[in-house]
Amino acid sequence: MPAPVDVSAVIKQSFPQLVERASADHPAFSAPAGDVPAVLAFLRDSHGYDLLTDLTAIDNGEDATPRFTVVYHVFSTTAHTYLRLTADCSDDRKPSIASVTSLWPGADWHEREVFDMFGITFDGHPDMRRILMWEGYPYHPLRKEFPLAGIETPLPDIEVSEETGTKVLPAPMAGGPFVTSSGEINMAKAEPRAKDESWNEKKEKPL
Repeated sequence: MPAPVDVSAVIKQSFPQLVERASADHPAFSAPAGDVPAVLAFLRDSHGYDLLTDLTAIDNGEDATPRFTVVYHVFSTTAHTYLRLTADCSDDRKPSIASVTSLWPGADWHEREVFDMFGITFDGHPDMRRILMWEGYPYHPLRKEFPLAGIETPLPDIEVSEETGTKVLPAPMAGGPFVTSSGEINMAKAEPRAKDESWNEKKEKPL
């Protein structure tokens, strides 16, 4: 049986610009933002890191330079090992980094969540829009300046409309927003429910 490959040594040899980071669990490296797709493709195609398990970000604080760091965790399903890669966004006002959806289609929703929560744009993403908050929401809730108690913001309701040609239609509300009545004793009735539950109605079976 061949000896296991020392991926840390191999990656440093192939990408000398990477910086190895102290880590208590997995091999960890920092890469220039522009090198992230090439490094991850190398890990996937040459060393079996075929699963992107997580993609998130860190807000290092308004006074930090750089402020935003994107974090990738990849896993080898054959060697059963993880590796962490981080990359700093150079522009704190409009942070961005290349999308890795071409390597892992599953990165799509991860990157949309990071965009939604931190305001980091992923260049080349096929559908760069919010995934948790609604379009037009003015904040990014995981940034350090966002208060733990939140910020009171008007929530789009059934009155919100979207224009389709010359006809104005109500925006679809299935799945939310959720409403409940205060002072209910019967918790089953007090449980929040979507205003539009037509999707959940029982349909008559065709004869």
